[in-house]
Amino acid sequence: MRIGELARRTGVSERSLRYYEKQGLLTAVRTLGGHRDYPDAAVDRVIRIQELFAAGLCSAKIAQLLPCMRDADGGPSEIASPRLVADLTAERDRINRMINDLVRSRDVLDDVINTASGRNQRTVTRLEDRHSRAR
Repeated sequence: MRIGELARRTGVSERSLRYYEKQGLLTAVRTLGGHRDYPDAAVDRVIRIQELFAAGLCSAKIAQLLPCMRDADGGPSEIASPRLVADLTAERDRINRMINDLVRSRDVLDDVINTASGRNQRTVTRLEDRHSRAR
């Protein structure tokens, strides 16, 4: 399939697909006319790449990881090196720290929202009380 079709099927821009290819994350053969031609499996590969970027991995780490994953189901392969496993464990720990930080930030926001909502409710109640006394 051509790059435009792959972009359409994955929701990823053609520019990103060219970047993935430049980084060694995605491969295409060239037609006689010089156009990129991707196999059907490229759809799964691009989706996997997007998931890994969303998890915060850099392209170099993704390039190491992709050969250890099966595209069709995203399952692991048996070829991961001990070094890669250690690196990925560190990435997972980093993501867990980020999740914990985000949960703490959300809790602070919830406290502020609850406090502000309560204050606003008291203000509305006082205004309603003043209005009913004025009648």
